[in-house]
Amino acid sequence: MSGGEPPFTIGIEEEYLLVDRRTRDLAVDVPDALMTECERRLEGQVSPEFLQSQIEVGTRVCGNVKQAARELARMRKIVAEVADEHGLAPIAASTHPFATWYRQKHTDKERYNILAQDMQAVARRLVICGMHVHVGLGDDELRIDLLGQVSYFLPHLLALSTSSPFWQGEDTGLMSYRIAVFDELPRSGLPESFESWGEYTRHVDILVRAGVIEDATKLWWDVRPSARFPTLELRIPDICTRLRDGIAVAALYVCILRMLYRLKRNNQRWRRYSNMLIQENRWRAQRYGCDEGLIDFGLGEIVPYAELLEEMIELVRVDALALDCLPEVEHARQIVTGGTSAHRQRATYNQAIAAGADKKEALEKVVDLLIEETVAGL
Repeated sequence: MSGGEPPFTIGIEEEYLLVDRRTRDLAVDVPDALMTECERRLEGQVSPEFLQSQIEVGTRVCGNVKQAARELARMRKIVAEVADEHGLAPIAASTHPFATWYRQKHTDKERYNILAQDMQAVARRLVICGMHVHVGLGDDELRIDLLGQVSYFLPHLLALSTSSPFWQGEDTGLMSYRIAVFDELPRSGLPESFESWGEYTRHVDILVRAGVIEDATKLWWDVRPSARFPTLELRIPDICTRLRDGIAVAALYVCILRMLYRLKRNNQRWRRYSNMLIQENRWRAQRYGCDEGLIDFGLGEIVPYAELLEEMIELVRVDALALDCLPEVEHARQIVTGGTSAHRQRATYNQAIAAGADKKEALEKVVDLLIEETVAGL
């Protein structure tokens, strides 16, 4: 393709929960020394999150998926080492199996103080973590065009990432309860569709002038044009407990964007479907993950997820080869056959109960699984 092709650089942010190794509960008062040491060793690639029991890491701008994977592996390892010095451990899960949200303390920073004051109980319930994937698209009009098209694939990506079946000690019956919690925020969920960058900025400006938001960083859609970087930022996934699973989701996303760009170059485009239809698949991914299939809108019927995944892999095969991430994309098949973190959490809990453990002991077994898998293979 010509030299005008976007860079398709990638950056990934991951949020972890910090647990007490002894109690397996969330660490309510995290020592300042932990963050200080993480900042020293990670040099600007780590930051506190809304809650004291959370920590966020972010890669630099990476030229490809493999580089991003190496950076994340290094950062997970360092956070785990530093946390261990304080009797803590990070878990890459979008909810904690049994922690109670009302015991948590938010980080004392102006941004988070304002959020807590503004959102009240909605913000205090945000004991959730996610993974955000930035893909470099320097042209604003292209970002808006692909924003409207990539929404179709958001449920497919969520289904591969689910890691939040438990909430406050209960099995919610959902594979991603995090989505239910996050949807309580305003300006969340599926993104709006805009015909141009100018139309998008006019809408944002109305909210800014009204004093409702300071800037576009307060749009918490499942995918959004980043207000800080020239990227299209994927926000819908749960954080994957196994690093390889998260990398597969990120690889699939960047390849989908390149596929949509190729269509545009050939004067074609992916059909835009209404949020009414995409929302149904979003709910199915939230509820069932990759177990019960998603709706093929063209066929007008539910298709098994494994079949949809094969179609996606073939759609983006040329892009995965061009971006040198075909093995990472194809790893998504192992997620479907072996299960997501949500599957393994639920299986661990049920096995412990069947072996005679009480509810508390079974949930602690789930935390032990998450501690182990978060750093497995690093």
